[in-house]
Amino acid sequence: MNIKQRIEAFAKLGNFLAQFENNSTKKNNSPLNNKFYDDFNKLISIIEIKNQWFTIKHVRYSISAIANLLTEKNLSKWINNYPNINNNNTKKTIGVIMAGNIPLVGFHDLLCVLISGHKFLGKMSSKDNQLIKKITEILISINPEFKELISFTEQNLSNFDAIIATGSNNTSRYFEFYFKNYPHIIRKNRNSIAILNGNETINELHNLADDIFLYFGLGCRNISKLYVPNDYNFDIFFKAINHYRNIINHKKYANNYKYYKSILLINKTPHLDNGFLLLKEDFSISSPISTIYYEKYHNINDLTKAINQNLENIQCIVTNCNEFKNKIEFGQAQKPELWDYADNVDTLKFLMQIN
Repeated sequence: MNIKQRIEAFAKLGNFLAQFENNSTKKNNSPLNNKFYDDFNKLISIIEIKNQWFTIKHVRYSISAIANLLTEKNLSKWINNYPNINNNNTKKTIGVIMAGNIPLVGFHDLLCVLISGHKFLGKMSSKDNQLIKKITEILISINPEFKELISFTEQNLSNFDAIIATGSNNTSRYFEFYFKNYPHIIRKNRNSIAILNGNETINELHNLADDIFLYFGLGCRNISKLYVPNDYNFDIFFKAINHYRNIINHKKYANNYKYYKSILLINKTPHLDNGFLLLKEDFSISSPISTIYYEKYHNINDLTKAINQNLENIQCIVTNCNEFKNKIEFGQAQKPELWDYADNVDTLKFLMQIN
C-alpha cells in the first residue's frame, strides 16, 4: 500500500464519519454504510453508559472534527510537507499508549503511524476503548491491507521498535524510565490558557466558551486559566458564556461544581460564581473541573515573557493579542489541524526517522 492508497483510504473514512454530525442520516446505501452505519450510530448512542463524560453531543463533535480533517485535500496538504515519507509499508512497529480523557483523543497518533507506513500497536485507555477499535474495523474494510498493520493489546507492550505514550505527569516519569532505550515521544499533562485584553467582542467571548466547556474541560486543549487586565470586568465574560448554563445539568460536572464550591466557601476563599462555573484567582495553570483560574496582569510585555518561560506546560494559547506566536483564535482550541501536533512535537517527522 503506497502513500496515495493510504490517503484515499483515510479520505473514505472521513467521508463515512462525516455522516454522524449531530443527528445526520445515512447519505446512501453504499456497501460501507450497509455494513457499518447502524452499528456505529448505535455505538455513539450507548457509549455514555460506560463513560458518563462521553456524552452523545461530545462524541459526535469529536467524530465530526476528525471527519473535517480527513479529506484528500487536507491529507495531501499535510503529507506534502514530508517529501521523504515512506511510499510503501515498512515493518516497523510503533507502540502507542493512548489517553482516555476525551473521545478519540488518540486518533491522531493512529493516523500518523499508519499514514507514515508503519505498523500500529495500540494500548488504549479503558475510558475510551470502543470508538477507536470500531473505526479501525471500518478502515480495514475500506482497505484490507490495514489488517496486517493494526493490532491492539491489553497487556504491557512488547515487540515494538518505537513508542508514543501519553499520560499524567506521574505516568510520564514511568514511561521515560521504561522506554528510555527506545525512540520515543512521551507526553505529560499540559493545559491551555486564554489571554484577554478587555477589548474582546461578545462574539469572541461567546466562542471562548467552547474552548472552556467542550468535553467538560477534560482535554489538554481546554482553557483552564485566564489572564486578564488588572481592571477586567468579569460581568461581560459571564454574560457571553451564559449559553453553556445547562452544563450544570450533567450529573458528574454538577458534582464537581458543588464539591469545589463547598471548599471555596468553607475556606472563605474569594471567588466568582455564575451558577455553573467558578472563577478563582490563582497562579497555577491547571484547574479542576468546573473551575477556571485567573491571574491579573499589568503589562502585556511582561506577561509575554513570563508565559514564554512556561511554554513546556502550555498546550494552546487562545487570544487576539498579537504578542503571542502560534496563538489560536477564540473557539478554535478544539479544532486542531492535521499539522497541529500535541506538545508541538512533530509526530510524523519522528516516525519518518524510525528505520
